[in-house]
Amino acid sequence: MTAGNNALASLAGFRDQFVIPDGVIYLDGNSLGVLPKAAITAVRRTVEEEWGQGLIRSWNTADWVNAPRRCGDKIARLIGADAGEVIACDSTSLNLFKALVTALQLQSLRPDAAGRNVIVSDIDNFPTDLYIAQGLQALLAERKLELRFVKRHELEATLREVGSRTAVVMLTQVDYRSGGRYVMQGVTEVVQSHGALMLWDLAHSTCAFPVSLNACKADLAVGCTYKYVNAGPGAPAFVFAAKRHLDALDEAALPAPISGWFAHEAPFAFDPKFRVARGVERFTVGTPPILQFAALEAALDLWLTADMNLVREASVELTSRFIAEVEQQCAGMGLTLATPREATLRGSQVSFRHAEGYAIMQALIARGVIGDFRAPDILRFGFTPLYVTEADVVAAASHLRDVMKLREYERAEFRARSKVT
Repeated sequence: MTAGNNALASLAGFRDQFVIPDGVIYLDGNSLGVLPKAAITAVRRTVEEEWGQGLIRSWNTADWVNAPRRCGDKIARLIGADAGEVIACDSTSLNLFKALVTALQLQSLRPDAAGRNVIVSDIDNFPTDLYIAQGLQALLAERKLELRFVKRHELEATLREVGSRTAVVMLTQVDYRSGGRYVMQGVTEVVQSHGALMLWDLAHSTCAFPVSLNACKADLAVGCTYKYVNAGPGAPAFVFAAKRHLDALDEAALPAPISGWFAHEAPFAFDPKFRVARGVERFTVGTPPILQFAALEAALDLWLTADMNLVREASVELTSRFIAEVEQQCAGMGLTLATPREATLRGSQVSFRHAEGYAIMQALIARGVIGDFRAPDILRFGFTPLYVTEADVVAAASHLRDVMKLREYERAEFRARSKVT
């Protein structure tokens, strides 16, 4: 039995803690995780008891008011951060805006601040990350921010060219299309050697494998919780700032990136003048969505009982087995591996390219194998070892073989594009 098989066996008991529909092989946890049974109980309790009976008193009696910090501290344990460095709030896009603003604020404290006006990112980054940077550039037109969106292999050369003018480098650790993974520590060291700050998007990293933000000396990070964390559609995202930077922001009395009332140092004093909260609370904005936080906290409590090293071992076993099965069973059928073959260079997903990728995926979904498609030709399959089994992997590859062999993807109902693809 391999190490991965041992890991899969050790994690096998977790599957019963999730709602898995009959007849479904779910390989889309990299887009939306499945429902933890504990989340059903938690949301029902929050609705029926805390809201239904406690009413407004539950902001205190059920500690609703501290949900962002409480969940943030739990997320910190899953991403290699310390308590007080992470806050759960808002969406990834909004948190990315806050993190970019914060990076510019931190750079303003440097003697060479005036010359650091470049934001660097990967052109293949998730589009919202690029959009947020473009919006910030337009909003702060007087700063004359320069955006450099480059290919992954061009990053180091770009930093050699503009590193002395770079304020922040913004990268998603795992590529959402291919599953290719940046080496966090090495990239962070290179970026910081040029005096720039390193901002990581952990959307496809959190609970997919161990993350070590502080060990890698990362500066800032954001991430979502509705993928591998399994906190539900639209669940609160999170933002991280290293304590050294939070201390610097506090010492310099720099303003909050968005001066919402929960970022006030005393939000319930109802002071007409804004005074920024100290620490990570500076990233909060408005009233937290408590029903979503109930599901999030239930999912986090489940993850905190799992050994992330075992999760990674099992993930490598599942993804490696899927690559082998597809390449064996679907040989000569036009599928091309888009994910790095070397396990250390990929996250917990496997992607294949095919010109008929959209229709192939729809045919698979009709068979109960749920993955997803990303334009122009990517079939994505995500693997969450807490509920995906080795049998799922083998069966999914067999279904893919049959879809290809029988040319089911040529059927009209599978070729018609839906609004969400």
